[in-house]
Parts: sequence; C-alpha cells; structure tokens
Amino acid sequence: MDIHEYQAKDILQGYGVKIAEGGLAYSPEDAVQRAREIGGHLWVVKAQIHSGARGKAGGIKICKTHDEVAAAAEELLGKRLRTHQTGPAGKVCNRLYIEAGTEIAKELYFCLLVDRSAERIVMIGSAEGGMEIEELAKTRPEAITKIYIEPAVGLLDYQAREMAFALGLDAEIMSHAVKTIRGCYKALRALDCSMLEINPLVVTRSNELIALDAKMGFDDNALFRQPKISELRDKTQEDPREMAAADRGLSYVGLDGDIGCMINGAGLAMATMDMIKLAGGEPANFLDVGGGASAERTEKAFRLVLADKNVKAMLVNIFAGINRCDWIAEGVVHAVKKIDMQVPLIVRLSGTNVEEGQRIIRESGLPIITADTLAEAAEKAVQARNQAVAKAAVATEGC
Repeated sequence: MDIHEYQAKDILQGYGVKIAEGGLAYSPEDAVQRAREIGGHLWVVKAQIHSGARGKAGGIKICKTHDEVAAAAEELLGKRLRTHQTGPAGKVCNRLYIEAGTEIAKELYFCLLVDRSAERIVMIGSAEGGMEIEELAKTRPEAITKIYIEPAVGLLDYQAREMAFALGLDAEIMSHAVKTIRGCYKALRALDCSMLEINPLVVTRSNELIALDAKMGFDDNALFRQPKISELRDKTQEDPREMAAADRGLSYVGLDGDIGCMINGAGLAMATMDMIKLAGGEPANFLDVGGGASAERTEKAFRLVLADKNVKAMLVNIFAGINRCDWIAEGVVHAVKKIDMQVPLIVRLSGTNVEEGQRIIRESGLPIITADTLAEAAEKAVQARNQAVAKAAVATEGC
C-alpha cells in the first residue's frame, strides 16, 4: 500500500525528520489560504498522486504570488497526470500539498527498503539526489552507496555515520543527519514499511537537513496490525479492479492482456500466465481464488475478471488438493448460469475427483471448452481469443 507525500512527511516528522512547512488543499481557495498561513514569498504547489516523476509530468509548480498559487491549483486539481510509473492511464490529482519554498544548497538521495534476495534491509544513499535513482544506477553506479542492515540487530550508529559521510555532509550537521537516518529506520520497522524514500533530501543554505519529498510503501499483509496506516489508504489512486478484489478477499493483479484467468494457487497462476504467453497470448490478470473456491466465491471471481472490458476469453485452471474438482465444477456452472457470458470459457481441472468434475462440466449443457493439460488449456484460450477478435472485427466491418 502506498500513501501520499504529505502523509509520509507527517509520519516522518513524528520520528524526528525535519520537513518544510506545508498544508493540504482541495481547491484553489484552500491553496491560497495555505500559502497565506505559511507566509513568505515563494511556495511550491504539488499534485498528490501515488507516483514519482511528478515534476516531469507538470505536477509541481513553483509560485511567487498568491495569484500564481491559485492558477496552479486550478490547473492541477482534476488533472490526469501521466508518468512512467502510472502508465498511459495516468492518475487523477484530487488534492494538493502547498509547501514553503526552500533555498537549496545541495540535493541528496536516501532510501530504506526490504531486499528480499538478501533477506535484509538495505540503506541506499547518494550525494547526487533530485534525479531518478534508476538512471543514476545505469550511468554512474559508483555514486550510489548501499549498506545492509541485519534486522535482528537493527541499524547501528556506525552505519548511520557511514551513510552520512557517503552523502558528503558537513561535520556541523552530522549529528542531525544521524538522527534523521535513525528516525527513518525506526519508522520503517515500527510501521511495517517495505520502502521509504526521500528524494531529494536537501541541505539548505542555512545548513539544515530537510526532507523535500517523501515516499512510503507498506506491506499489505501487515495492515491488520497497523490500523492508523490502513486509514491513510486512498482507493482513488489504486487500480479499481484490484481494490474490488481486495474487498472480496481475492488476490488480484490487473495486467494489460485480454485473456482473463481464474486459478487457485499463486505458483499455478504464474505458470498459467507463462503458458498463455508461450502460446502467443497475453494474460489480462493474475487471480488466485485460494483454497476455498465455493460457488459464491467462484461467482465473485468470474464477475471480477469479466468486469475488465478488455477480456476476450477466460481460462479457469484449477488443481484440486484442498478443494475438490466436483466442487469447483459446480461453482463454475453456477457462475456461468448466473452471469451472461459474452466471451468463450476454457476450463481445465486436475486433482481430487477430477472425473466427477469433468462430468459435471460436460453434462451442464453450457458452451464450456475443456482441456486436460495446462499447455492444451493455454493453446485453446489463445485460439478462442483469436476467434473472438476475428468475429468482432467482421461484425464491425458489417456495420
């Protein structure tokens, strides 16, 4: 789960990280009022969306008058911003963060994240902040410092100092830098945060260390013990298909293909998507219905997959271990009868009571395409998808 910049800054401020004065705005009038409250003669109007590279997309405006603040707010509110992280669909800006302008002397990069391959937390820093770290990693990898932290031990003082030296900070603010780094680590561990990034972390002309931007991502599986963090979720910034699935207790990830998938087991789901691609198709989603695929749960999964208008065919692939194939078959038949299926359906069953499950599908009288193996199911799904697309093209030409 991601949160907005202003939410991340509010959290980090509670852990001793210094931020510039700012306030939230939902209208141009709010934005001007926030600027008046902040005071000064320079403000930054920031679009609040769950994405980096907002500046390149025109989502950050520097303003010198209240009229410019109002104009910037008028332009950004309701605007769909597109970055390399949002994809072509983009994300709509519904709120703004008005922040006091900062006199920047130096921009740095700082990040903490969980490195699953190393089974540790990695602290990443660079004296060259304010730019995309991915680009810096490609062009000048030597400019990036990585320090691995053993979770059982925690962040040690010497590691925090080592990172502060790597960032090229003066001795005058070394203690503040160590406090900032330790505060970020405490936030990461205490709140089940999977990623914490400050880019840029700036040194001001008055030699202060300020988080000018902040991004935090949290482990969805730990939200049950972080109710205050869970309340920060902004569903308008997330894929509506994935949110609908989460609300129904289903594991769903939306993709860009047109062959819908309903599968039990994450490993089998991954293998099925690979086989679809190998057969020349593109999966429209990852959907793991889990071990309790009742008739009602199966119907919910069907409706979720078919809600994607890009789906041209649907593949159900079930390996029954905890479940039974006859239960799954009954659920599929129930769902197809209740839903007006406008796309071809391919079903492959394997495991406990597979013969009974196949019999139920066969005697249902429904136009369900069956398959015995995963490879056969993927090939039939791609063929059915191609036929559906060709049929739709002919119908369009006839019109």
